Amino acid sequence: MRILLFSGIGGVGKTSLVAATGLELSRLGYRTLVMSVDPAHSLADAFDLETTLFHDKTGDPYLVDGKLAIHEVNIQKEIKRQWREISSYVISVLRTTGINDVEAEELAILPGMEELSALMYVNQFRREDRYDVIVLDCAPTAESMRFVSMPTTLDWYMKHIFPFQRSLLKAVRPLANRVSPVELPTDKYFANVKDLFGRLDGIGELLEDPRITSVRLVTNPERMVLRETQRAFVYFSLHGLAVDGVIVNRVLPAEVTDQYFQEWRVSQGRILEEIDGYFAPVPVKRVPLFTHEVLGRERLEELARSLYDGKEDPAAVTRTTAPYTFTKSADGRYEVRLQLPFAAKGEIGLFKKGDELVVEIGTLRRHIGLPTSMAGLSPGRAKLENKVLTVEMKET
Repeated sequence: MRILLFSGIGGVGKTSLVAATGLELSRLGYRTLVMSVDPAHSLADAFDLETTLFHDKTGDPYLVDGKLAIHEVNIQKEIKRQWREISSYVISVLRTTGINDVEAEELAILPGMEELSALMYVNQFRREDRYDVIVLDCAPTAESMRFVSMPTTLDWYMKHIFPFQRSLLKAVRPLANRVSPVELPTDKYFANVKDLFGRLDGIGELLEDPRITSVRLVTNPERMVLRETQRAFVYFSLHGLAVDGVIVNRVLPAEVTDQYFQEWRVSQGRILEEIDGYFAPVPVKRVPLFTHEVLGRERLEELARSLYDGKEDPAAVTRTTAPYTFTKSADGRYEVRLQLPFAAKGEIGLFKKGDELVVEIGTLRRHIGLPTSMAGLSPGRAKLENKVLTVEMKET
């Protein structure tokens, strides 16, 4: 099975590209599921369908045709299906504060519930071998980071905190409930947590396997949008996910020569050059701004032709290694390791530009966005061995 994870800041046209990709995959014969993980669901709008079609009682995806299904995670239904004990306890606690029932039910939707529900569906469909490809329409960058980091965080909690917490509360619950204004969670609460964790078993390895999961970043040729895309690129790399493509959407076509758009053309030209240099060697695709809104199957198929040219297989595995990685050694040294398959040894130039590390070897230049923990450090020694450049980062 393949998992394609599309991420980008809100408003870049991500959902349309996800829907178009799903249509192209189904045309090629793949059993395809397009699933929205973004709380602001718009898959139904992209396909120009009634939203009620997505939310039947079974929670099953809606079948568009023989090979393509689409699904929007409905958190209200997921709470009743999978989070009942956890939600009930949170609601009971909130009621003791004087909040009415309706408000309590709304506030009981905790951060992460929707993302975890989506991950459970991915794992379920993988175990059932129901689909060949799952295309995920993810929320904006911050929520996407939470989505991919949740399996690791939950795994740590279940191994180190959960057993102790469950045992301790079981011992003190009878006494504590006599004096506490709020009853402690029952063992059913912890059983619900354990059951949910079981449904996520193996999902972390699935997301971090580049032969299965690939990230595709969607952006626009605008400065503010590009900065968010660069940050997303850094954080996905930091989490060990392979970014195998960047899609620049809504690029002004060459035939638009009206003077009104002259400044836009100049600005987009500069940004496009910057995008090509920053993300190399990850391939960058350009999708033109259409003369009409991309809505409904016919126009989504037109978008798919522009994106894949009728020849490219969106499910193909094109990258299995991250272009760069960040490490911290046992003695506390931070290092950036950069894949440079075509570079030869020579004079290496290193300098900081804002929160980026810029590497120069001959005519080759790479911009590397740094995570927060390394943004205040400066480049020190560097060595090129086996086509990997290792740069030591240190305090100035």
